[in-house]
Amino acid sequence: MGLDLGLERAGFDIKLACEIDRYCRETISLNKPDIPLIGDITGYSAAQILQAAGLTGSDDIDLIVGGPPCQAFSTAGKRNGFHDQRGNVFLTYVDLVLTLKPKYFIIENVRGLLSSPMKHRPHTLRGPAYPDLALDELPGGALYFVLDTIKKAGYAYSFTLYNAAHFGTPQIRERVVIVCSRDGKRPPYLQPTHAQSNAMGLPPWRTFREATADLAEHHHIDFPEKRLIYYRMLKEGQNWRALPEDLQREALGKAFFAGGGKTGFLRRIAWDKPAPTLVTHPAMPATDLAHPEEDRPLSIEEYKRLQEFPDDWQVAGPLLEQYRQIGNAVPSSLGLAIGRLVISLLRGEPYQEPASFNYSRYRNTNDALWIQQFERMQRGRVEQQALF
Repeated sequence: MGLDLGLERAGFDIKLACEIDRYCRETISLNKPDIPLIGDITGYSAAQILQAAGLTGSDDIDLIVGGPPCQAFSTAGKRNGFHDQRGNVFLTYVDLVLTLKPKYFIIENVRGLLSSPMKHRPHTLRGPAYPDLALDELPGGALYFVLDTIKKAGYAYSFTLYNAAHFGTPQIRERVVIVCSRDGKRPPYLQPTHAQSNAMGLPPWRTFREATADLAEHHHIDFPEKRLIYYRMLKEGQNWRALPEDLQREALGKAFFAGGGKTGFLRRIAWDKPAPTLVTHPAMPATDLAHPEEDRPLSIEEYKRLQEFPDDWQVAGPLLEQYRQIGNAVPSSLGLAIGRLVISLLRGEPYQEPASFNYSRYRNTNDALWIQQFERMQRGRVEQQALF
C-alpha cells in the first residue's frame, strides 16, 4: 500500500485495490476498509475489474498503478523472467491495463527487470558449442517485449531506475518506474525533491536519525547470541570488516570465502545516512539491518518509518510476516512523486523535466540509453549470425 498512500497524498481517490497475499489483504482491510479489494488478478476480466471498482465502460480511468510480482526478475537468485508464473502475472497486468485503456498507467518493479530475459537459457547450455542467444534470451528481453507491446497499443512511455532517497525517503531503495501515456506523448521523468550532493540546490537526503530518533516503542526479532558477540564490537555504520582481522573469518564462517563485497554481513546502520534497502527479514546473515547502537535488528516501528507508513498503520500477521509486508512495500514518497507528475499531466500544467539529474548509480538505466544498449546487443547478435 505504499504506492497507494503516496497517490492519496498527491490527491488521487483510490477506487480499487488488488492483492493476492493473505496477510497483505488483511492489512489493507484493517487500514482501508472502504476501498474495494480483489484477489488474484489472473482470475478477473477487464469488465469484472470495472464492476469491482464501481465503474462502467463509459468511465475514463485517469490512472492504473501496479507493481506485479517482482521475484521473477530479482537480481538475487534465479532469473526465470516470464517463464516464472509470477512473470505471467506481469503480462496479465499489462494485458488488462491495455484493455481498460486508462489515460496513464504505471509499472513499478525491481532493477532486475532491466536485465531479465524473456526466456532463460541455463548457463550449462551456453558457449561456443551452442547456438547464440535468441532475441527472447537476451538480457533485457522481457522488458523489451513489454515496451514493444505498450508502444503497439499507442502508448508512449518513459522510465528510469529511481532511488527513493531522491524523493524524501530515508532509505536507499531503487525501483524501475515506467510511466505510460495514452496520448502518445512521452511523459517526463519524476521531479526529485532531495539530492545526495546538493544537486539543483535540493535539500540533502533524509537520514535514519531524522526518521527514527524519536521512536520510543520497539517490537523486533532478535539476533542469535553467537552474532551478538561480534555486534558488541561494532560501532554505528560499521560491518564485519571493522572487526579485528583474526575474528573476521570466524564471524563469517564459510561466507568469508565467497565472492562479492559482503557488505550486508554484521551491518550496523549509520545514524546520519539514509538506511540501506529494507529487506523482508532484518536478521538474515547476508543482509543484516542492525540498529546503530542497540544490539538488535531494526524494529517494525523503524521499518514503518523508513517506508513512510503512518505510525498507527496496523500490520496483520505474526512479526516475521509484518517485516515481510513492510520490506516489500514501495516508499510512500515515491508514490507521491508519481502522483504529482500524473496530476500535472492530467491538468495540462507545465512540468519541467530535470536536466541531467543523476537518478541512478548504474549506467544505461533510463529509457533512451537502455533501448540503445539493447538494440546494439540485438544488432551484434544478428551480425554475428550473418558471419556463419
